[in-house]
Amino acid sequence: MAKKLINETSGVIFSLPWFVARDEGLFEREGVEVEFVKAKQPDLPRVVEDHRLVPSIWVHKPFEDKEAAVYRACHWGQIRRSFDSGIGGQIIGKRAAIGIQALFSAPGSRFTHPQTLRNERIGVRFHAGSHYATLQQLEGFLERDEIKTVHMSIRDAYEAVRSGELAAVSLMDPWITLAEKEGFQKIIETHYVGSEIAADGVDPEAWELAHRALAEAVRRINADKRKYLHYLIDALPEPYRGRITADDFHLPRLRYVDAEPYSREDFDQTYKWLVSWGLVSDDAKFDELVDNRIPSIA
Repeated sequence: MAKKLINETSGVIFSLPWFVARDEGLFEREGVEVEFVKAKQPDLPRVVEDHRLVPSIWVHKPFEDKEAAVYRACHWGQIRRSFDSGIGGQIIGKRAAIGIQALFSAPGSRFTHPQTLRNERIGVRFHAGSHYATLQQLEGFLERDEIKTVHMSIRDAYEAVRSGELAAVSLMDPWITLAEKEGFQKIIETHYVGSEIAADGVDPEAWELAHRALAEAVRRINADKRKYLHYLIDALPEPYRGRITADDFHLPRLRYVDAEPYSREDFDQTYKWLVSWGLVSDDAKFDELVDNRIPSIA
């Protein structure tokens, strides 16, 4: 009987190796059954001004409801979520996807470089990579109290920038590719790591088998990224989906690596930064939030 793992998915760019492993029979080849559960968007106002009004768990409720055993997200948010988890979820290693976030302003707008965003509203998703990456990118150019983020859905924020309601929006692919195609102005961008959170009862053998399959999926993606761009295009809602093609993507921006442990050094640096912004409690401990269970893939 095959081992089983229930996986929660959100952004397709982060879960791409999981989709490839599923659709190309790599999980089956390793003898592990992986069930997919979608993250759930909570019912929030269209615009939220204060990050304290958005729960850190927000889209990852299926995990907290024990409907899924593992999920991935940005490394900043995963520290906060492992601290807030009501079921003892812990970071078990880095994910395979190297994320990217880029700030865009409307075509032809006066917001052309980071300093022009001083005290201007920027659309992000609180407690997600777009939120944390925006803060880290802009604090190199602005005082912290000059960075004004607001929580909106990606689609609403994208259109709010187009209409002039917001100065800028933080996007990841495939939205980056769409924004470039539609003439939006890129202000700044960054790559960043993410991590996996798992429930305490995850079968270690199922986890190891799944990551053998994921390592092969990463190899296949990197060998021919264009082959897998349809996953990203299909993730866009209508009517945006038909506005880009595979030829519009900048392939070097898409980066996938083998999973590895989340080191104490990585944790300490990120945790101290989160505390400095008031984004996590100052009494969290590495040994309580992190239990590296990413196996070494030969």
